[in-house]
Amino acid sequence: MGVILDSSAVIAGERKGETAAELLVRLRQQLGPGDIAISTVSVVELEHGIWRARDAAQAERRRRFLEDVFSVVPACPLTFEIARRAGRIDGELRRRGVVISFQDLIIGVTALEFDYAVATPNVRHFETIPDLVLKPL
Repeated sequence: MGVILDSSAVIAGERKGETAAELLVRLRQQLGPGDIAISTVSVVELEHGIWRARDAAQAERRRRFLEDVFSVVPACPLTFEIARRAGRIDGELRRRGVVISFQDLIIGVTALEFDYAVATPNVRHFETIPDLVLKPL
């Protein structure tokens, strides 16, 4: 089974000073074989981090790291089907009083649509999404 990386999994690698290659080696050791991808909403979150850097040097380090990650980890697009499924799941959850962030909802539903798991250090952000397989990091 492939995995969609939660944005926080990529951020953790950057904060540890890993290269993109080191991050992928570590993740493959933890997760085993299978495809590794990200959601396009993670691209937004990760790009946002570049522009929120405290200084130009940190922004440049983040930019280089993410360009390396983006060159080897494919981004799964936000499709019409994912949007509809996310709307249904969000409506059902909110009707029960359960609120999940938009970003985590889209990452989780992208994984469902591609029949992937979500690899994340933040399992509780995703555990309310029905039928979603989680791979704790």
